[in-house]
Amino acid sequence: MASADVNAIAHHAALDARMAKAAKPIKLLSLVSWPASEQQRFLSGWAKGNPTLPCFEYPKHDFSDARRELVAIAAAADSEHPLGQYLIESAQGWVLAAELLENLGTRQVTDLSIALFGTPDHALPGGATTREAANHFLMVADELDHELLAPSEQVEISATALALQLQAELDDFFDARVISVELDPNLIAKAAAGATRIRLRSRAAFSDYDMQQLLQHEAFVHSLTALNGQQQSNLPSLALSSPRITATQEGLAVFAEQITGSIDIERMKRVSLRIEAVAMALEGADFIQVFRYFLMSGQNEVESFTSAQRVFRGVPTTGGLAFTKDTVYLRGLIGVHTFFRWALKHGKLRLCRLLFAGKMTLADVQRFEPLFDCGALKEPRWMPAWVARANGLAGMLAFSLFANKIRLEQIVSADNVVDF
Repeated sequence: MASADVNAIAHHAALDARMAKAAKPIKLLSLVSWPASEQQRFLSGWAKGNPTLPCFEYPKHDFSDARRELVAIAAAADSEHPLGQYLIESAQGWVLAAELLENLGTRQVTDLSIALFGTPDHALPGGATTREAANHFLMVADELDHELLAPSEQVEISATALALQLQAELDDFFDARVISVELDPNLIAKAAAGATRIRLRSRAAFSDYDMQQLLQHEAFVHSLTALNGQQQSNLPSLALSSPRITATQEGLAVFAEQITGSIDIERMKRVSLRIEAVAMALEGADFIQVFRYFLMSGQNEVESFTSAQRVFRGVPTTGGLAFTKDTVYLRGLIGVHTFFRWALKHGKLRLCRLLFAGKMTLADVQRFEPLFDCGALKEPRWMPAWVARANGLAGMLAFSLFANKIRLEQIVSADNVVDF
């Protein structure tokens, strides 16, 4: 490696260490979330026939020092170097996240959220919007309803039983206790994952599909990329959930569910309902209207509250405003799926594996390839089985490439009986 390259890597590594330190307290998702008491208060009023709009008082945050440091880091980075591009874009994302947290409870959060995560009208490859894709899955789910549910999928699994199953699977995968599974009575979401800990809501009920989804989505994507990111001495921020990597992270996690057969149409329906709910909120629906939308769509009261609060995290609940993060799931899935197919077509499946070396975007992993080649960045220590087995991944993607050329509307015979 040339001395200039060594110096550039050392320079950006030092900047990245500063960025990781500055960004560490900017915990976007945990700081926008509501406490469990808000759920209890709302559902109590709902049961009495007198629901009131949640009005959570967010604590005040001041990240001015962190923002100044992040701006300085971006200014010192070389915009022509792959690490410099990563640092500039990441620092800018962290600044937006910090500003969002400083404005919790105000209308400004919606604009900052849109800057970070986009809207339901975001265009996808091929021209359709995220909202149109969501409505497609909702239509399919409504047509199938529960016809495809096997008896085992309708049996509820307690959080305690699920925690034991997940812990056993993870201990077997790592051959050690690397990730702990814990029960959390104060968690509103059904589950949340960090590098070394997965939390489950204590009183939640889960299905067999939930078990596999949590394993593939939370553990083998979100946790694994954080753990592998911790191995990066030259780029420690790859262990952090930077706002700019959200679409790729969530897309990769849902893709993992898909490729392992861990996703069902009901899961796609939940993801799609959230996108439609964000659109409704932006168009003027308040919290109660969005809550009713989830109820009418088949969710129970607890699930409906959980889903609605995701839409109104950080913003007033009176309507016309939303926290738009949930729009990235479908967009990310389609982006990751398209990227994997592109990688196969161009003989670059290695990039798919390198995505697990830390939390990065699809653009990052392409820019970073020379840095992996020279050893400046480390290849992932841990990978889920489906991406580690390159032959199986290639087989699935090769079939997908060909099958996508088939146009179903053209498969029509004279007597409306299709001969396959």
